[in-house]
Amino acid sequence: MTTASLLAADLLLAVLAAAGWLGGGAAAAARRRPLALALATVALLATLARATTVLALARVGWWFAAEKVVVAAPLSLAAVAVAGPRLLRAAGDIRSVALPLLFAGYALSAALLVTVLHGYPVSASVGLLAVAGVVAATALSWRLLDARPSRAAVAVAVAALLAGTGLAVTPGPAPAAPHEHGYPKARISDEPTRRFTLTAGTATVRVGGHDVAAWAFDGQVPGPELTATVGDVVQVTLRNRDIGRGVTLHWHGYDVPNSQDGVPGVTQSAVLPGQEFVYRFRADQAGTYWYHTHSVSDVGVRMGLYGVLVVRPGPTSGLDVTVPVHTLGGRPLPDARMEQVEAGVPVRLRLINTDSTTHRYALAGTDFRVAAIDGYELGGPTPLRDTAVLIPAGGRYDLVFSAPATPVALYVDGRRVYSTGAQSTATDGWPVLDPLTYGRPAPTPWSRFDRTFTLVLDRGLDLRGLLPRYAHTVNGAADPDIPPQVVRSGDVVRFTIVNRSQTVHPWHLHGHHVLVLSRDRRPATGSPLWLDSFDVRPGEVWEVAFRADNPGMWANHCHNLGHADAGMMLHLVYS
Repeated sequence: MTTASLLAADLLLAVLAAAGWLGGGAAAAARRRPLALALATVALLATLARATTVLALARVGWWFAAEKVVVAAPLSLAAVAVAGPRLLRAAGDIRSVALPLLFAGYALSAALLVTVLHGYPVSASVGLLAVAGVVAATALSWRLLDARPSRAAVAVAVAALLAGTGLAVTPGPAPAAPHEHGYPKARISDEPTRRFTLTAGTATVRVGGHDVAAWAFDGQVPGPELTATVGDVVQVTLRNRDIGRGVTLHWHGYDVPNSQDGVPGVTQSAVLPGQEFVYRFRADQAGTYWYHTHSVSDVGVRMGLYGVLVVRPGPTSGLDVTVPVHTLGGRPLPDARMEQVEAGVPVRLRLINTDSTTHRYALAGTDFRVAAIDGYELGGPTPLRDTAVLIPAGGRYDLVFSAPATPVALYVDGRRVYSTGAQSTATDGWPVLDPLTYGRPAPTPWSRFDRTFTLVLDRGLDLRGLLPRYAHTVNGAADPDIPPQVVRSGDVVRFTIVNRSQTVHPWHLHGHHVLVLSRDRRPATGSPLWLDSFDVRPGEVWEVAFRADNPGMWANHCHNLGHADAGMMLHLVYS
């Protein structure tokens, strides 16, 4: 079984165990003997079966099993120890085992809530609160069943509740809050060779024959395509006409100086209606990139504030096509496009995923190579045919081929978006390329790491704000309470990114590309993968590394922008 399926199976067993014990207790209290015994048997089997899934998860990594071993296992043992013998001796009035069964149900429910509401990392306060909840619920049930709870039980509940609450509210080390920092405002002083102006504003755009309300750059979605040649100095003036929540420009995947990164509250203030901001940077890395607002980015990007940035190494020949895929107002972009291409013409398709979820791309009718991923050329890419590629949120793949005499078509999630003629192919059954095994390998440039960080991605209850929220968390905390990762210039930094949640998290570090070392402890064996966006799927563990060579304070977040808005955002800070 995969780690993701183990996590799902363990969660299902936990729900069955808790529901079975509670249902059995309720049935016993109602003197429904057959039902009580049946439910209790299911609960007992589910509780015992969890030992298998928990041990398997612990073998994969402590991150996946910590609270299950430290909190759930003792509570489960207590449940079986209290309820099991009473069940075996339940020859008389079944109501006599109601309280033990309910106790077991409360214990298993508390363990389940710890996993669902708290997750990783396990803490003493959470364990004590779970014990307090179990004892208090049992004491109340004892009272309702016309018995008298012992003073010892009440004392244990009160003591555990007070201790757990005290530990939970004790403030830990405060994380450094995002702010406009004091790093040098590095700007290119050379005269710009490429000047652009982008005006953000509300607009109505046409998508698939329908009018859609949007936020747009220069009244179009996507915004104007910005192009440059390596060596150019690019200057972009951003103006805000009427976007009340403000706009910025973040150059996704382009490692600009920190002051040009476009993150409000970190590198600049949001550009409000009537204001403007001038970005300037040198185009020193050829490749396919894109730009988007980072002010209220979940809403802004979804509404259409994005566009393409392409930097070419020099004069090019052949056909160069950008395909930025997006969902605007529930309708897919781009609209289907067809053009005639002569046989033998070299074609480069620049595929860009500007949505917050993964898309599946399939090029039918020709052999092709994946020439670049996230702006970096791959070494020794081999020809592929009838093979799909998955591009994470924010990611880019460049596909190259020589146009054949017969039609070629590009499909995104089964929908044809580009073709050179009438072409219809079923691509759903095609295998998917694993980029970690594709291309010619090369030695890893580092033999040691100066800084090592682990990011455990999960869901949990965030109680730090005025109102509780169910947040996407990193190491048990949500933005802005996630401690920053502090590095020094020149450090070689390794990240271990663990996903113990049930959703995909496309990870994106600003200002740097990371080299993929391994996924699920299996080393990358293909061409070196320098990525700025990569999907960490449920149960996966990625190891990536980079050299800290771009000083500043950088956002480091999930690029499912709804997840980032719901807490999954932290910062990398140079000391």
